[in-house]
Amino acid sequence: MKKLLSSDLYCPFSSHINKHVDVLEEYAFEWVTRFNLLANESVYRRFIKSNFFKLVAGAYPYCNLEKIKIASDLFSWLFIWDDQCDMSDLGQQPETLKLFHKRFIEVLNGAELAKNDIHLSYALSDLRQRMLQIGSIKWFHHFVCSFEEYFAGCVQEASNRAQEIVPDIDTYIRIRNSSSAGDLTVVLIEFCDQLLIPDVLRQHDIFKKLKEKTINILAWCNDIFSYSREMASGDVHNLVLVLHYQQQLPLELAIKRAIEIHDQEVRELIEIEASLPSFGEQVDTELAKYISGMYAWIRGNLDWYFNSDRYQTIERLELVETLELNKSQSTIQALSNMKVLLPS
Repeated sequence: MKKLLSSDLYCPFSSHINKHVDVLEEYAFEWVTRFNLLANESVYRRFIKSNFFKLVAGAYPYCNLEKIKIASDLFSWLFIWDDQCDMSDLGQQPETLKLFHKRFIEVLNGAELAKNDIHLSYALSDLRQRMLQIGSIKWFHHFVCSFEEYFAGCVQEASNRAQEIVPDIDTYIRIRNSSSAGDLTVVLIEFCDQLLIPDVLRQHDIFKKLKEKTINILAWCNDIFSYSREMASGDVHNLVLVLHYQQQLPLELAIKRAIEIHDQEVRELIEIEASLPSFGEQVDTELAKYISGMYAWIRGNLDWYFNSDRYQTIERLELVETLELNKSQSTIQALSNMKVLLPS
């Protein structure tokens, strides 16, 4: 099935792999273990078979070892949290998610850690410190804003689940644009590839359209490969399933239509690049590198599905930890007795 779908998806970009990929495999496991993000043997097996390090090595093939380690750790964090949002009861509790997200943003903005902070907060603080040692404060502000957008998308999906809402296609695309963490993905291109994107370009409609198309392509690719798992788990936040339920398309036709939507987005992205105006030699050079980074992500993301079994099994999450926030925070009443699940 993976080979069939991969051959059907249009992706005319060449594959590249970061030269530090072998080092990354061992290091990625060491980091999640150091922060106790893998709770038991089953969690360990799930993490290993997902091969997140191969995704990162393909998506950011040009950056140095220190930066690729940070990128790898960030995506390990995101996938672990994303599983909790998608595959546990937490995924139907939007107000509780907001409280956790509030604390995560506080940590990203430099709040001191407390003894009752959860392991994920400690890991996020580590990422912040390491990023700021290398990246600029201005870039990090964009990074935190992207995190806030991702969290907002997760909350909206949780709200839909709680109310048993199947969004229409336009609403789903808007939500998925946030919940896929796609903006984090492309913002990190700047960090990994040492790019200097000036504000005048960042605010330009063409730059925004490039980002939007890339984020959509990554999201639709994920949806096409993961629809069977999400369908089995009862989650409707998937392009294939929205087409299936909202437009009453038979499942096979919904898959075909999702592939067509994906492919059209790829073609439109290429057309945008072909029609770019000049912003001056220096800015043009940075933009070309940025687009190259986008293409690397699209190709690396698709290649990753050949090397990952993340979406091949249906698993609920196993209770391993009671999570609390510090009593000095306003969230304590809601979270003091709450139990959250980590992936198994």
